[in-house]
Amino acid sequence: MSEIALPKLYSGKVRDIYDAGDDRLLMVTSDRISAFDVVMDEPITDKGRVLTAMSAFWFEKFSDLIGGHLIATEGPEIEALGIAGDDPELAGRVMLTRKAEMLPVECIVRGYITGSAWKEYRSEGTMHGTSLPEGLLESSQLPEPVFTPSTKAEVGDHDINISFDEAANLIGKELAERAREVSLRIYSEGAAWAGERGIIIADTKFELGLVDGELILCDEVLTPDSSRFWPADQWVPGSTPPSFDKQPVRDYLDGLDWDKTPPPPALGQEVVDATRSRYVEAYERITGRSFANWPGVA
Repeated sequence: MSEIALPKLYSGKVRDIYDAGDDRLLMVTSDRISAFDVVMDEPITDKGRVLTAMSAFWFEKFSDLIGGHLIATEGPEIEALGIAGDDPELAGRVMLTRKAEMLPVECIVRGYITGSAWKEYRSEGTMHGTSLPEGLLESSQLPEPVFTPSTKAEVGDHDINISFDEAANLIGKELAERAREVSLRIYSEGAAWAGERGIIIADTKFELGLVDGELILCDEVLTPDSSRFWPADQWVPGSTPPSFDKQPVRDYLDGLDWDKTPPPPALGQEVVDATRSRYVEAYERITGRSFANWPGVA
């Protein structure tokens, strides 16, 4: 990755964040991919560009519902930071954003029951402590989308599902209600849009923050990394549909004798290519745009 002459604030599994001055951040989305909480050695070509392009699409689409932190993904404001528009490594994977005071909760919305929610329901009949109707199957659509917040874990730990009341205790009842309302509205509109294009958004997580008291949408939005995307024509309650994300990587690793701890096994080129195709297809189906036209795509 090209050197960036800005103070680095954070380096995560996928994103690196830099101080861009004037209460702004520069977010750089890499092609790194993790599975079972382990970062693989091989990147997925253009994955970071897909996540950036898809987030930019949704920030624009939801601008009438909630402000976003995104300022630019290309152009003079990016180039003023010393990043050339034609940089082969950075083009298409950077977001200049407003700096927000982030809420200390993950704003998760579930439209279908799967993952940790299914595990809880199967054993307790509840989801985040709230009773659900009997007889739901794995991957069943819920009667209506549900806001199910979680804590934000420290590095190396796992997020913990919490109730709405617990979230209200963390951030205040009024702010928690605002976060719930806008998260449900964004999810519902995004899920309806994707559904018309043959993709089910089973669940997702949003990052919300405050800028001058205004609640805004931050980080990535309705991407294959922050959401479960299922092909609608393969959804059958009682089973888990294949997903438009790192499924080829998970399937490959599940077939190995690997204990899910570092170091990770090598990913073959076939797995890398198949995973890239999943991400690109999700972007193109949802946006109706050609990924080949996004900056930096070879």
